[in-house]
Amino acid sequence: MLFFSVHVSSQIIIKGSVHEENGSLEGATVYLNNTMIGTTTNSDGEFSIKVKKGQYDLIISYLGYKKINYSLDTTTYRSSLIFNMVEENNTLNEIVIRKTVYNDEWKYNLQTFKREFIGRTKLADVCKILNPEVLHFDFDAKENLLTAFARKPLQIIHKGLGYKIIYELEEFKIHKNRVTYLGYSRYQNLKGSNRKKRKWHQKRLETYNGSFTHFYQSLLKGSTYKDGFLIHQFKRVLNPERPSKEKIKKARELVKLYRNNVNFSKVIKKPKTALDSALIVLKKVKLPKFKDYLYKSKAPIKDILKFKNGVSYLDFDNNLSIVYTKELEEERYILRNAFSKPRKALPQTSSIIPLKLPSIINTNGSLIRPLDMFYEGYWSFEKFANALPLDYVVE
Repeated sequence: MLFFSVHVSSQIIIKGSVHEENGSLEGATVYLNNTMIGTTTNSDGEFSIKVKKGQYDLIISYLGYKKINYSLDTTTYRSSLIFNMVEENNTLNEIVIRKTVYNDEWKYNLQTFKREFIGRTKLADVCKILNPEVLHFDFDAKENLLTAFARKPLQIIHKGLGYKIIYELEEFKIHKNRVTYLGYSRYQNLKGSNRKKRKWHQKRLETYNGSFTHFYQSLLKGSTYKDGFLIHQFKRVLNPERPSKEKIKKARELVKLYRNNVNFSKVIKKPKTALDSALIVLKKVKLPKFKDYLYKSKAPIKDILKFKNGVSYLDFDNNLSIVYTKELEEERYILRNAFSKPRKALPQTSSIIPLKLPSIINTNGSLIRPLDMFYEGYWSFEKFANALPLDYVVE
C-alpha cells in the first residue's frame, strides 16, 4: 500500500481542450508520444490524462487537420491547455492517391521499407503492418534515395510483444546505406490469455535489456557498468590506404580510354605503365573509407553525461562503442549480409556517432532530438520491431 500511494502521488493530471475554427473538436486523439498514455476528446473537446512527472511530446491528432506536437514539461504545467487545430491542405494527398500504383516496383519498395523500418530480427517476423496500402514511395535513382510517407497512420500489430501500435510516419529516408525515420507512436496492449501475457512480459524484458533506451536510462542512474554495459571511445579517420576520390576518378577515366583492352585480373606487383597504376588504384576502392581507432576503454560516465541547471545532456569527444555483455548477438545479425560467414555469437556491440552535440536527454531515457545520434552495429539491426513504449517499466 505504501508503494501504491507513492506511485499515485507522483502522477499529475493534465487537462485541456481542442478546438477548430467552428468550435470544439470531438474525437481528437491526444497522447504522449511513444507511450501507452492517451485518450480522445469528449463532445466539448475536452481531455484529461494522468502522467508521471517529466518531459513529453504531447501529440494532438485529427484526420484532415495539421498535427500538433506540444512539448509538455510537468514542472511548468499550471493550468488547462487550449489547442486550436488548423485544417490541412489535402492537395498533396489527392495527387499522391492518384499517383500511387501498386505494381511490382511498389511491392519491392514495400519490402525494402519493412526490412529497414520493422527490421530483420526474429521479432520482426511477428510484427505486421495491417494497412500498407497507405504508403507511397519515391525513388531517386540519381541520388540513390528512397523516401516514403503515409497518407494515414500505420496500424501495426505486434504479436511478439503484445501491442497494437498506431504510428504516424513523419519522415523515412534511405540515402545510399544510411536509414533515418521519424514518427509518433501510440501503444495499446493486445488482449490475450494469462499464458500469452506472461510470454509477452518475458519478451518485453528481453527486448528492453541491452537496448539504447536501457543504456540511456542506466546512464542517468549511474549504473551503466553494473547493468552490463561497457563504454569505449574511438576516433574515426579517413583510411590512408584507400585512394582519394580524385585518384579514383582519374583511374576510371584512364581505364575507359582503353575500353576492352584491360585485363582486370592481372597481378601487378610493381606498376610499369599509367594503366597499371590505375588498376592498382581501382582494386583499392573496396577498402573501407574510414578506420576506427579505440583510444579509451571503459570511459567514465562523467565523460559522457553532463548536468547543468537540472538538465541532463550527452556531450562527449568523438564516438562511442557500447558493448552489452549480458546478451549475445542473434544469428540473423551475424548472417545479415549476403557475404557474411557463420561465426560464434559475440556480446552485442553498437556504435553511437553523434551528429549534433550537446544533446538533451529526458528523465525517461529518450533524446529530445532523436536524430542527434546515428547508430551503427547491433542497435541499427534492432529496429521498430524491437522498440518498446517509453513508459515501459521493468518490474
